[in-house]
Amino acid sequence: MRDMVGALVVLALVVLAAGGVSRSCTFAPTGPTVDGSRLPTVAVAAELTRLAPGSTFPLRVPAVPDGWRANAVNRTSIPEGGRVVSTGFLTPDGRYLRLQQGDATEEAMLRAEAGGGAAPAQGTVDVEGQQWVAYTGERAEPIWITDLDGVRLLVTGSASDADFRTLAVAAVRGEVVSR
Repeated sequence: MRDMVGALVVLALVVLAAGGVSRSCTFAPTGPTVDGSRLPTVAVAAELTRLAPGSTFPLRVPAVPDGWRANAVNRTSIPEGGRVVSTGFLTPDGRYLRLQQGDATEEAMLRAEAGGGAAPAQGTVDVEGQQWVAYTGERAEPIWITDLDGVRLLVTGSASDADFRTLAVAAVRGEVVSR
């Protein structure tokens, strides 16, 4: 018994030393936190300008409020046809939102985003005169979709309704990048 306790003490010391050296372990009794300074930051205007020549649709640079951080921009193909450019944002309170701009059908974008598990349309949301169709994805996250000047826009994420509205306005008012 004494040998087993001794081995456990040595093992615990090794684990604590490894965690302390790597700084990858922390104790947070109130739950996990996000250290925003360690997350990537993307220059949205530069990335969308870079992607614009290869897009079949005009891209908009959303003018999000100060304190919002863009952490990803990418272009993907939708399995059912069409292309989508996605931009991810973190709000000041650590919530995530994604704006997708594409030429795929509403149904194709919805299936690609929700993994086929989206609920039927919940109705529409009016954001400064622009009508967005509201859905709920399989992770219970809201999904809003609208058409604007021949481009389909989709907003989804874990943020509040107010943040959804803020991103929707920023996308609609966003500057169009020339192709």
